[in-house]
Amino acid sequence: MDGMTFGEFLPARESVYLNPSAQVQGKPAGPAITQAKLGNGLEIVVIEDHRAPVVTHMVWYRNGSADDPPGKSGIAHFLEHLMFKGTKSHPQGKFSELIADVGGQENAFTSNDYTAYFQRVAKEHLSVCMDYEADRMKNLVLTDEVVSPERDVVLEERRMRTDSDPSEQLGEALQAALFTQHPYGRPIIGWSHEIESLDRADALAYYDRFYTPENAILVVAGDVDAAGVIRLAEKYYGPIAARGAPPKRFRPHEPEPRAHRLVTLADEKVEQPMHQSIFLVPSYRSAAPGEAEALEVLAHVLGGGHTSLLFKTLVMEDKIAVTAGAHYQGTSVDDTRFYVFAVPAPGVSLERLDAAIDAVIAGAAHGVQAADVRRAKTRLVADAIYAQDNQATLARWYGASLAADLGLEDVAQWPERIEAVSSADVQKATRWLDKRRSVTGFLLPAEAPASSATASSEKTASLAL
Repeated sequence: MDGMTFGEFLPARESVYLNPSAQVQGKPAGPAITQAKLGNGLEIVVIEDHRAPVVTHMVWYRNGSADDPPGKSGIAHFLEHLMFKGTKSHPQGKFSELIADVGGQENAFTSNDYTAYFQRVAKEHLSVCMDYEADRMKNLVLTDEVVSPERDVVLEERRMRTDSDPSEQLGEALQAALFTQHPYGRPIIGWSHEIESLDRADALAYYDRFYTPENAILVVAGDVDAAGVIRLAEKYYGPIAARGAPPKRFRPHEPEPRAHRLVTLADEKVEQPMHQSIFLVPSYRSAAPGEAEALEVLAHVLGGGHTSLLFKTLVMEDKIAVTAGAHYQGTSVDDTRFYVFAVPAPGVSLERLDAAIDAVIAGAAHGVQAADVRRAKTRLVADAIYAQDNQATLARWYGASLAADLGLEDVAQWPERIEAVSSADVQKATRWLDKRRSVTGFLLPAEAPASSATASSEKTASLAL
């Protein structure tokens, strides 16, 4: 299962709010999008794409690792695993076997704010996907004989993907240092000692709370017509009784950061030192109008490829890094992360690289070139246009937006809002990249001396692992 549990140490740029909209200024600009809601509260989004007789069927739940109860980290991801264990009508493995027999694909993933399940099949098998997915929304069967071995599987997954990988360990420590109160600081897969305590009762309690039609979003993309999809949804999902109002997300707000933090990890398995900084910034949902779009453009101006400021300065001109970039993780329910990363050239210390990164950001704070902003906006909007070619990607963008408490208009109007970002907006957005709002991570080989934070006029916390 694709748990979406761990990202790369050097995160890839993510542009979630692309524009597969049905209308732009009254003219067709992409596949037709239809939105509906069943009487039990299930939201439906249909994305018509008739170029191939294939359909992507996704069910998104508005819960992720940030909704795990205190002391139960990893329960959202654990339940994702358990959702494949079958029901009375469809024993374990039957659904997966059927999807494989018809040449389809299936998977699931858990993020901070949502959990999703999907199948990609020939269009004539859409009703089968709905039948099985609706069945496990209400009839999951769990026994201790099923739960205990699967808990061991998750623990082994954590050992293989985090505990044995220094870059993942550092990334986990950075998140925990950035979010001191908010549950985004917990790993999606959970802390080992808390995973060990998860049991059948925890899984069923979480299932009963979140796996309800009023907390779910059905996204269907492909060679379908909207009316037919809604009729099928009414047939298979409609009979599932609502359980009242959708569950509310109760999350503590992260206090305003006041001190830069440095996290250093040295490990014998590290062959290449790395630098990463994470800044606490507003998301598309929590930002003031236009602010998230400015952060998106800023990330591209700073670190979006070989024409970006970080790459040109650190790699091409100063030759103190072999790569450098930036990334804005805008799709979050609450305040989110802005990443800046670099890999030093041989013989260059991470302290020197850190100072050079600070200088590039400081330069952007004094103004950015209009040509750089124009290039970034053109690339972002062009990526949005080209990306409409993949129905599964469209389904994922719409599902992620709705599951993060955004709306279809946020997706549809994204290119227009990006185009409206000015050089002054980008310059203003650099205020969020105040060093005191960040955590810096140094990844070093074991033989290198542990780095410490340089004394400065601001408070700096140094955490050595």
